[in-house]
Amino acid sequence: MLQVKEGDFDRMGLIFERHHRAVYGFIFHMIGNREESEDIVQNLFLRMLNYRNSFAGTGSFKTWMYHLARNLLSDYFKKNSKKPYMYSVENFDEKITEEYFGDIEKKQELQTLQMAMENLSIDNRELLMLCRYEELKYHEIADLLGITEGAVKVRVHRALSQLKSCYLKIAN
Repeated sequence: MLQVKEGDFDRMGLIFERHHRAVYGFIFHMIGNREESEDIVQNLFLRMLNYRNSFAGTGSFKTWMYHLARNLLSDYFKKNSKKPYMYSVENFDEKITEEYFGDIEKKQELQTLQMAMENLSIDNRELLMLCRYEELKYHEIADLLGITEGAVKVRVHRALSQLKSCYLKIAN
């Protein structure tokens, strides 16, 4: 990104190739619409280009990228008066379905997990998605949310505890 900032715009294509799938997955899991997710991803990379000078290079690129993505999602929810998507296992593409949901028992467990995730607050769900699905490090999430790494650890622990509690209630 520092090279893009200096005017080497060809590097933006490389950045797109490296990161568009991950950020699309994050956005899709928040809004649940393929076309709108694709639009937001395109807007994200345009915004990255437009705001390239705001990337200082001192922090993580992924943190900066997800910060912009979260801002776009916030704008999307405000503009469209929509709530975050309550996703279902049927919305995953076939490759993921075959890879992770091969047997019926596992599919049932994931449906229970999905229901438990729906019972979480949007903040807790977003936090768990960033931490577990997007595999951001605690210090990256701390930078993204503007809180300390210790606070992230506490929030993740609480979110996981809440998720476990919801999961057990649903499973029983």
